Amino acid sequence: MSQIKIGILTISDRASAGIYEDLSGKAIIQVLSEYLSCEWERVYKVIPDEQPLIEAALEHMADHDECCLIVTTGGTGPAIRDVTPEATEAVCSKMMPGFGELMRQVSLKYVPTAILSRQTAGIRGRSLIINLPGKPKSIRECLDAVFPAVPYCIDLLEGPFLTCNEEVIKPFRPKS
Repeated sequence: MSQIKIGILTISDRASAGIYEDLSGKAIIQVLSEYLSCEWERVYKVIPDEQPLIEAALEHMADHDECCLIVTTGGTGPAIRDVTPEATEAVCSKMMPGFGELMRQVSLKYVPTAILSRQTAGIRGRSLIINLPGKPKSIRECLDAVFPAVPYCIDLLEGPFLTCNEEVIKPFRPKS
């Protein structure tokens, strides 16, 4: 069986410049470590809010590193430098708007500014790319909402079989 690789991509001018620690990327790694019971390798990178750099990193993680799942954090708001959804759309062959819709719906229970978030998801080859917000607390809330569908989505992309710690998160797979 091939090694399961998951990309974690933090998009932040300040974290990439070392002005502050990347707490969001670490939050993604922590949550995925709690969810997944299978062995997996992380491909982790922190880059600035530059669309060409984001596109190149997503392409590299999908095509070269062969990550079945790529989770981004940051760059999903309305600020001028927030371009993660545009970069994701540029490199994907299919967009998966249900992910963003559900994440916004869940986030609205906590903050009214969730309507400003532009999280999305898409497919590049055999990789599922999910854009998360930049706040560590929001990362867990959003992943708790969408992750039950992630293993089955990766199955449909003919990716590796992800197993989960079902006491933490229960993946949904239709009965065959």
